[in-house]
Amino acid sequence: MYNLYRDVLNNIPTAAIVVDKNFRVRYTNRAFRAYFQAEKSKGSLKDAVACRERGVCGRGEKCPVCTIRNLFAEATQCGGSAFRKLILRKGEENLGITVKVQPLGKFYLGVVDNAYETEIAREMYTAQNIQQRLLPPAKTSSATPYSFMFIPCREIGGDLPDVYEAEGETMALLADVSGKGISAGMLSAFVKAGWDRGEVSPARALRGLNGKFQELNLDERSYVTAASVRVERKAKQIRYCMAGHNVPLLVKKRGGIDEIVMHSPPVSNWIPDYVYEDRVADYSSGDILVILTDGVTESRNAKGEMFGLERVEGVLQRSESAERFIARLKAALTEFCGSFADDITAIAFDL
Repeated sequence: MYNLYRDVLNNIPTAAIVVDKNFRVRYTNRAFRAYFQAEKSKGSLKDAVACRERGVCGRGEKCPVCTIRNLFAEATQCGGSAFRKLILRKGEENLGITVKVQPLGKFYLGVVDNAYETEIAREMYTAQNIQQRLLPPAKTSSATPYSFMFIPCREIGGDLPDVYEAEGETMALLADVSGKGISAGMLSAFVKAGWDRGEVSPARALRGLNGKFQELNLDERSYVTAASVRVERKAKQIRYCMAGHNVPLLVKKRGGIDEIVMHSPPVSNWIPDYVYEDRVADYSSGDILVILTDGVTESRNAKGEMFGLERVEGVLQRSESAERFIARLKAALTEFCGSFADDITAIAFDL
């Protein structure tokens, strides 16, 4: 029966600790040890919360202000329950936790009610930092000046913008994975890792990504739309390839906007052997190239109206540079929608 109770406690998400009147830890469950990154299930309070204070637990310089120790001291002194919201230093972070201590025979049971939620929040914060590192530099570092915006509708986004150089020319990738949230973020990280930055042909890079996608063996609900371009400055051409993605827009300095249309399926298991091919479009100095995800055009306001491609083109026609376009598009979307139900991503280049 003891083993049954131990197994039950070890498999609940609530962090629990049992302490005696001498502040010796008699038991911690798996959730508690994982939350405090402690290796021992028994021992001193110092061991249980992975305290870095030197010396014996309870005799160190900072022990008198130890929040966990003082909470159990309060419970033992009054012989009853103690409840407190604590700010606990864990590694390099300050975490807010809610701890309740109550008598348990000769011992005292401490329960961290929101340990699971706090740990999830920490993991989400870490994932956000990782995703931010996947983004291109905010300031242009490529041969072709660019500007971009990336607004995830949740903590983790499923869009992946990337700008880099290959053989002296500017390359760009804009991918939009299916789904939202954590699963979408994981799939976008796969795209980042699976994309061949050394490949100068957008089509061959897409073929390579499609091949790696097949190895995941995902169902038909999972897919990636993508647009990849290479700006060839000497020839004044844009080499491009798309996989089921929104059409890129090329606004001409002399007037007018060209929609670069290409019919091709997303990276998926739908047509696993599809052969993507490069196409070429001419441009002139002073033109602006825009790639965006469908989150931009399909954003809706309170009335259910879509922002649409026409509004995007209207903003583009009033913008004299890539940077101004991105700033005005972001402002226009915010005014039109207020909040977003999908990830919002766009990249613009001054050609």
